[in-house]
Amino acid sequence: MHLSRLAAASLIASASLPQVSSFALSRSNFISQISLLSFAAQRSNASNTECNASSTDKEATPPLSQMYDAQYPGTAVQRLKAVHERVKVIAADGTLNGPWEEARRRILWAGGLRDLPDAAPGAGYTGHSFNDWNHVDLTTMNDEIADNQNDGSVKGIAVGNRLGNGIRVASLPELGSGGSWSTCAMGCNQDPPNDVAHIQFRSRIAFKLVWVPNEQYDTFVLVDDDGKLLAKGKPSDGPDALPHLRERMMNFKIMEGSKYASVAEQIAKAA
Repeated sequence: MHLSRLAAASLIASASLPQVSSFALSRSNFISQISLLSFAAQRSNASNTECNASSTDKEATPPLSQMYDAQYPGTAVQRLKAVHERVKVIAADGTLNGPWEEARRRILWAGGLRDLPDAAPGAGYTGHSFNDWNHVDLTTMNDEIADNQNDGSVKGIAVGNRLGNGIRVASLPELGSGGSWSTCAMGCNQDPPNDVAHIQFRSRIAFKLVWVPNEQYDTFVLVDDDGKLLAKGKPSDGPDALPHLRERMMNFKIMEGSKYASVAEQIAKAA
């Protein structure tokens, strides 16, 4: 705007000057004035473009309906979606069919968790995650929900079950706000699920690891909160390098009869 005024002032000033008879000088003044006006217009357009860019950035923010889960308001929805995008990566890159510990680390990465096998329990330790029958739910919860405690509603889980500090230490920040944790799946065979994710954190799960009930229980699937298949793996060093057979069998047992077991059952029947 200031440059446009400057251009106008220049025109007015030039009009008040004595007339110069030289055609070359008049032509030179005319070209200078046109150039100044053109420059001002370009700056004005650039300014408008910057304003429009700012407006577009604001419009890129997801609407509230895409960031809030009315049924499970503790869900960090955008983080859950980011987890699903990472699961697509590990479902396609072959690592879930590699050595078990490599596959497990990739599952942690997809879920937004650090691999912290040497941390103290309660201080971010994830060595147990997806390594036993129970800690197989990848839950993404909002920041304000992370300190929720079990008031006794989740049966079989210690009253209290303080996980907030561990969640904050172990969660990878690049997946968005909120945190991730491998919560206990016990109680997921009820309808609605009566597990730590859905009751203590009032959150959906991003995925659940379920061992397929074939002869050796050497194949697993990752399913979402509706029980739909996200990924499948058969570690190359199984079954000896996998969690103990008893753990894998118990894992399926607590899912049996629920929506989370359906895909694993279908794969076992087709084998």
